[in-house]
Amino acid sequence: MSTNSQTIAQADPKRWKALALLGFANFMVMMDSAIIQVALPAIKETLGYTQQDLQWVMTAFLIFFGGLLLLGGRLSDLFGHRRIFMWGFSILTVASLLAGLAWDDVVLNVARAVQGVGSALIAPAALSIVMILFSANPKELSKALALWGLSGAAGGSIGIVLGGILTEFLSWRWALLIYVPIGIIILLLSPGLLQKGKRLSGRIDYAGAISVTAALVLLVYGIANAEHSGWGSSSTVWSLSVGAMLFIIFIVIQAIKKEPLVPLRIFKTRNLSIGNISLVLLSTAWVPIIYFLVLYLQLVLKFAPFSAAMALLPAPIFMAVFVVAVAGKTMEKLGLKITMVIGFLILGGSGLLFSLNTPVNGDYWTSVLLALLLAALGNALAYLPATTAAVSNVKAEESGLASGLYNTTYQIGSAVGLAIMVAIAAATTESRTAGDAIVALNEGFQQAFLWSGIVALAGAVLALLFVRSQKQSETNAPK
Repeated sequence: MSTNSQTIAQADPKRWKALALLGFANFMVMMDSAIIQVALPAIKETLGYTQQDLQWVMTAFLIFFGGLLLLGGRLSDLFGHRRIFMWGFSILTVASLLAGLAWDDVVLNVARAVQGVGSALIAPAALSIVMILFSANPKELSKALALWGLSGAAGGSIGIVLGGILTEFLSWRWALLIYVPIGIIILLLSPGLLQKGKRLSGRIDYAGAISVTAALVLLVYGIANAEHSGWGSSSTVWSLSVGAMLFIIFIVIQAIKKEPLVPLRIFKTRNLSIGNISLVLLSTAWVPIIYFLVLYLQLVLKFAPFSAAMALLPAPIFMAVFVVAVAGKTMEKLGLKITMVIGFLILGGSGLLFSLNTPVNGDYWTSVLLALLLAALGNALAYLPATTAAVSNVKAEESGLASGLYNTTYQIGSAVGLAIMVAIAAATTESRTAGDAIVALNEGFQQAFLWSGIVALAGAVLALLFVRSQKQSETNAPK
């Protein structure tokens, strides 16, 4: 970090107001993948989705969000963080209007994909601005990153609650249309609170961006397609094979290009690598748990959308209180490794508890609440150290890259994890050819909870083996 950059960060009197705006933007982006979840049954009824295809309301957003985040990070470094941030919100606002007015499933899927494109520009640009604003003071940066993490976690959780309220009392369409006025407000406030930032010289790795995005789309499509076509079908095999081949091509391009989308040298810092891997596993566990819990509440326990939203409300409240009051101090006292391991263990235990204690005749107080609070606690504990490991040791000129990489791993973990867990749930349900349909559906949900918990426990093992202490991390950080 240059002395000039440090001076700017110290001198900016608007940095906390800017953080509030950027945190709210992050809240809105992360909410976009969650606010629609409670509305899924209503969308299915209105637009005629099948149970298997319903996941594309979320997956279309997650694929293009995750697939273009690396490009978004590079664009923000080259053309200025504020400019790309505002372009992203312009795209998100227009796409939200189209999604809210969607007249069939194809239009909604396309609009959700375009929402993902806009979010892929917003997220890395916003986090880069945060890192630059607070780079001069490590304590302020740690606090800012904690608040940033809280805004993302709260967006994912509160989005479910808000989506339920809007669906119950207005329409599922308002869960999408709400982004239009909010997007306009953020666009109006941004020029006064955010600095333009410096533009770097360089080229855009279009070949890398196209290959990695196409690879991710095909891989997720192949997993999702396996639900109804089978793992051995030609469409599934070709999608997965071509997707894997394109991902290998992407890695080769990054290795030989002078200005790649992702310079492979950034992975020399071990905590950055394991931080991103941890985020993949965290999202693979957390997002499906919440997704299937929403379906369990509405389709099995027969909760109305508003009731389901209220049932989930303790989670974001608990996460907010814990992150603000405890998580940062816990990480300072115990370190990245132990905090992350504990978080993954608690989240894994929550998934296992859901798999064993969500019967068809269950009730909220005995089947849901305790495991939900444990999931929220585990997610909060694991998320902060994983995020810190993934972004805190990079050079200022690569902040957009690190931000894009961190967001990519989380969102792709969400998309791939959700596709895998939906496939597991569908296969389990379809294998129960006899008996009550609700019982079969619920057994699929329980299998998804089980494997989500196993993924979280795997995250605990990897964190225990590979995360370095903060002192080691600083010693080996890239200069």
